[in-house]
Amino acid sequence: MAEMMQQARQTGDTLAGLLREGQALLARAGVENAQNETTWLAERALGLDRLTLKLEEGREVRPADRRLVMELLARRASREPLQHILGSQEFCGLEFEVNPHVLIPRPETELLVEHCAAGLRSVSQPLIADIGTGSGCIAVALAVAVPTAVLYATDVSRAALEVAGRNASRHGVAGRIRLLHGDLFAPFRGLGLEGKLAAIVSNPPYISEDDLAGLQPEVGRYEPWLALAGGIDGLAVCRRLLKGAAEFLLPGGRLLVEVGMGQAESVARIAGEQGDYGPAQRLTDAAGIERVVCLQKR
Repeated sequence: MAEMMQQARQTGDTLAGLLREGQALLARAGVENAQNETTWLAERALGLDRLTLKLEEGREVRPADRRLVMELLARRASREPLQHILGSQEFCGLEFEVNPHVLIPRPETELLVEHCAAGLRSVSQPLIADIGTGSGCIAVALAVAVPTAVLYATDVSRAALEVAGRNASRHGVAGRIRLLHGDLFAPFRGLGLEGKLAAIVSNPPYISEDDLAGLQPEVGRYEPWLALAGGIDGLAVCRRLLKGAAEFLLPGGRLLVEVGMGQAESVARIAGEQGDYGPAQRLTDAAGIERVVCLQKR
């Protein structure tokens, strides 16, 4: 990091010059959106908005402020995720705390939330489970979208559950989300939830062993391995999820699972062979990828 900061020393003393140097640093590091990310990091470090940065681009930058900006830029140039540096990520119109203990929420996961919420708004006080909650983004977004819902959210990581708890409190839904530590459905034992859940949602680990090595540095180096690695074919956790969910769903209850590119057909086939569910519905995201598999308990 010190070497990157040395390389990025500024020749000018203005905001405009600092932004140019920052953009060049991130571009050399292979950051695709270098211009916007430089601006966002400068906004955070200096406490200024984009309009001020533009209108006052000739303003002289104090040495202490320069150091603050360059420290953040150096972290990003090392390919630390922007969301970790800023400490948050937007999801379903809500701001969520993120850190290296949780997967950064992705826009494609909003499809899972939207479809689940749409099917439950007419259900009185539905019980919902979020398996592998991570930051809690899915559970919190559903609690906000379905105000009568009560949710159970599980994760094997206690550190992730701490983040999820803070996010639930941040959005005023902590009273309707019960956070449980453990693997998949194990925390439900003894709670009397068998046959009671109107919906189960999950964004399980689904990256195959062959694909793990090719992940972007931001993902492979900084995001939690447990939330990514899905075994040899990427479906090891999903198989267990399909097998365990049927016990806890109401008759007619739904299981919604996010999957990786090219996995939807295999997941639908596995569910069909299991025999607990009706025909699978496959939802396509904005990129044209079959991203969510929806199943209904027979």
